[in-house]
Amino acid sequence: MPRRAIVEADGGDAVVIVDQTLLPGRFETVRLATLEAAAEAIRTMRVRGAPLIGVTAAYGLALGLRDDPSDPGLERASTVLCATRPTAINLAWAVSLIADRVRPLPASRRAAAAWAGAGELAEAEVAACEAIGRYGAALLRERLAARGAPGPLNVLTHCNAGWLATVDWGTALAPIYRLHDEGVPLHVWVSETRPRNQGFLTAWELGEHGVPHTLVVDNAAGLLLQTGRVDLCLVGTDRPTRAGDVCNKIGTALKALAAREAGVPFYVAAPSSSIEWRHADPARIPIEERSALEVTGGRPVAAFNPGFDVTPARHVTALITERGVCPPSEAGLAGLFPERMA
Repeated sequence: MPRRAIVEADGGDAVVIVDQTLLPGRFETVRLATLEAAAEAIRTMRVRGAPLIGVTAAYGLALGLRDDPSDPGLERASTVLCATRPTAINLAWAVSLIADRVRPLPASRRAAAAWAGAGELAEAEVAACEAIGRYGAALLRERLAARGAPGPLNVLTHCNAGWLATVDWGTALAPIYRLHDEGVPLHVWVSETRPRNQGFLTAWELGEHGVPHTLVVDNAAGLLLQTGRVDLCLVGTDRPTRAGDVCNKIGTALKALAAREAGVPFYVAAPSSSIEWRHADPARIPIEERSALEVTGGRPVAAFNPGFDVTPARHVTALITERGVCPPSEAGLAGLFPERMA
């Protein structure tokens, strides 16, 4: 892969992120050296994507502890970060993971331990995505062989679940990158996800990697599915439940419904760090509502602008995780992650 979405700065006093709000027009990086800068980057979507949000928050906690490693400082930093975006579970999970790691330590050791923990978390996310790429690529090869027709494998994806969203490799895009690098012919239909058009990020990534792709107006995906131009759907997820219901970028549920009607498989790449292991009720997932200004541009019009929706497990063909492929159910996930289902 060409680069990472977050790296430690020389000297270890900051992290450097890709400013995703400027893509695809400009590629620029931003240095985050404080808790407040990390929180702002998450809140304004300079960084986005559940795994990357979690890693950025972990580094943000470490940066906050450099300024104030006390117990109140730890709690304040955790609160500031967790308040930035509510839906992606990686954020609260990463903050809690690092906070629990450093809380027993003397204040003088907390910042260094948090920084090391954030680095380990980043590498774990990269390893998980690489494994999803391997399992997903094998699944996609099977679909291509079973199709028995000439031409590339046509994959429909939604939003952005590439390296920009996950540190490196990506979730839904990892199998695509792997197959492309192996010389397997494929083509990606990229759904744009209004109003922030994050499909453009996927199109930019695929273009940088040389993967054939076509940007799709988000509401045109149903037509593609109806007319047989999609072999399978492959999306990421911000917060699937332990029962296999999938919370992802708004519009995912509509594509799953259309895919089911068209008889097209609908796969979800789900790293274990993004799974809601505590409960199976999708109604308990907080759905982020974005500002109406993203839609109206300041015009006096009422607007409903949710960032996510939930696709019921019955519309999902399978989950692709870092431990393999499984049915979207408690039993399916328990077969791969028995220790998480206790």
